[in-house]
Amino acid sequence: MTWWYRWLCKTAGVLGGISCATAGIWNCVTINPLNIAAGVWMVLTACVLFLCEVPFCCQFVEFANAIAARADRLRPWQKALFYCGMALFPVILRFNLTTLFGNAIAFATGVLYGLASLGKKGDAVTYARLQHQKQGDEEKTTNGAPE
Repeated sequence: MTWWYRWLCKTAGVLGGISCATAGIWNCVTINPLNIAAGVWMVLTACVLFLCEVPFCCQFVEFANAIAARADRLRPWQKALFYCGMALFPVILRFNLTTLFGNAIAFATGVLYGLASLGKKGDAVTYARLQHQKQGDEEKTTNGAPE
């Protein structure tokens, strides 16, 4: 990943944590048990996002650096599955606008990590060279083949 894409993912993680925490607390102000469970899960998702993406926010928690070091060793597709799964669970548990919009940025963070796992896009010159070579190989096989 390039440096700017890494910072984009970290920024999306922080914003996703803020939106999950805010919407999770708002979701807990009710008497419906499913809303409370979804809200608690959203606050948990926010804590995980903060621990994995910006561990310096949790510097007084003893195990924060160990979790952040382990999260940095994860591959992007693993982070993508983890973040998207954590963001989808409250929406499945209790579908309403608060859970949907509260988890949207956390889910987007997972999507960004998923796109990072696809790899870097090739340049146009290499692609044109491969296409030209492929056309040349096809012409050789059609010209040399008996009819």
